[in-house]
Amino acid sequence: MDPDALAKAFVDHYYTTFDNNRAQLANLYQDASMLTFEGQKVQGAQNIVAKLTGLSFQQCKHQISTVDCQPSGPAGGMLVFVSGTLQLPGESHVLKFSQMFHLMPTPQGSFYVFNDIFRLNYA
Repeated sequence: MDPDALAKAFVDHYYTTFDNNRAQLANLYQDASMLTFEGQKVQGAQNIVAKLTGLSFQQCKHQISTVDCQPSGPAGGMLVFVSGTLQLPGESHVLKFSQMFHLMPTPQGSFYVFNDIFRLNYA
């Protein structure tokens, strides 16, 4: 599969799931996965999902502006860098964000998130 198409498919799936039911993101992570969310590091699928489902807002809407990807290492990994905006319910303004995913292949032929770094971008 074309890496750009794979990255776009992953990003579409990730943010649709995040916006509608964050708990379902668990199958994208493994025990060795790490999330850095606004500087706070969390490791393991269960802890990552607990962090994401425990955020102070229950719903949001992501709007993706850019998706860039590169192959990563001999194991067949892929780096995916995303920029965009998110809007919280009841808010008129949007928040800019950047997020980087390091995807690694699974023996079953899919990918999981090995590293995930999220930051809001304040202008």
